Amino acid sequence: MSLQSTEFQPEQRGPLHGVRVLDLSRLMAGNMLTLQLADFGAEVIKVEPPVVGDTLRHWREKGLSIWWKVYARNKKSVTLNPRHPRGVELLTRLIPGAHIMIESFRPGVLEAMGLDPETLWKINPKLVIVRISGWGQSGPYSQRPGFGTLVEGMSGFAAKNGFPDKPPALPNLGLADMVAGLSGLSATLIALRDAEKDQGRGQVVDVSLLEPLLSILGPDAALHKLTGKVQPRTGNRTSITAPRNAYETADHKWLVLSASTQRMTERLLEAIGKPEMNADPRFQTSADRVENVEALDEAIGAFIATRTLADNLAFFGAAEVTVGPVYDASELPQDVHVRERAILVELPDADLGRLPMHNVSPRLSRSPGAIRTPAPTIGQHNAEIYGSLGLDMQTLSELSEAGTI
Repeated sequence: MSLQSTEFQPEQRGPLHGVRVLDLSRLMAGNMLTLQLADFGAEVIKVEPPVVGDTLRHWREKGLSIWWKVYARNKKSVTLNPRHPRGVELLTRLIPGAHIMIESFRPGVLEAMGLDPETLWKINPKLVIVRISGWGQSGPYSQRPGFGTLVEGMSGFAAKNGFPDKPPALPNLGLADMVAGLSGLSATLIALRDAEKDQGRGQVVDVSLLEPLLSILGPDAALHKLTGKVQPRTGNRTSITAPRNAYETADHKWLVLSASTQRMTERLLEAIGKPEMNADPRFQTSADRVENVEALDEAIGAFIATRTLADNLAFFGAAEVTVGPVYDASELPQDVHVRERAILVELPDADLGRLPMHNVSPRLSRSPGAIRTPAPTIGQHNAEIYGSLGLDMQTLSELSEAGTI
């Protein structure tokens, strides 16, 4: 069975219909934030540099901008050089009709263009201004380059990620950017709700890449104060509960298992034919099991290694033990749950015919989001958006020749 093949749904408005977003950001954090807004109906206008466009367009595989195709769906594109005098003028003419503006310039650049928040609020007092940067709008590091890799190192993520006998491990995805985008989404909607009140006003949403990532890493600072120790890298294990690991199966696949409650551990050991371990003082509590995790993992791993992945999943499923497969990108689309819930869907694509991508998430029962349009070409909506300001095609052509749009 293949992935659910679906069509774009331009008629689906979504709960954020009527909210206009000017997105001047680049790379992943801003695009992740505005993807969520667009999926739920906001009119997201990507304001891109003329000719070159958003940086995501240049992340190519076999000549195709796959990242752009996925993370720019449901958005519109206009070209604009905000450093050009007429570009600033055009942008300010878009401000009155916007509810949210998002930018990811280095702190101070917006001010240098004459578009500081106070100036923008004189034009639109209820405008929510989302400012994405590596380190935040203030502080001694605010002017430093802020790529996610640097944040993943400084935050403590890399120090605790990986195996104890290996170097600190960086994620092989834009983790800091994606977490910042999702964190920034909630903050943006909070600010929008506040602005919508009778006496509400716009405000700045200061989204750094550092702070959202730090917030999901656990109470490491408190643990260090309590114990005086830095938690070591533990690979696939954890320092607070056991068993929890990835185990190789007889067919050289991998199974992940987490028995983080007392009853789940007891059920697991009974299932693998080791009920006596439940009475062993070495495995009585989570702390005991963490202390003696090598012996615990040896017993579990030996059992799993005698069975294929499919057999293990069936066996532990029947025993109500919490396990799951380790999938790669070729295997996930074949999973029955992924297919039946349409977690991944295939949509029409000019280059590939059908393009698989993640569906709208999360799911709302009464006012769901939808994938309404494909990612836009550079400047695809110049005539629509600028035409609404009264600019005719001759003027747009002149602005294009001048490098303004």
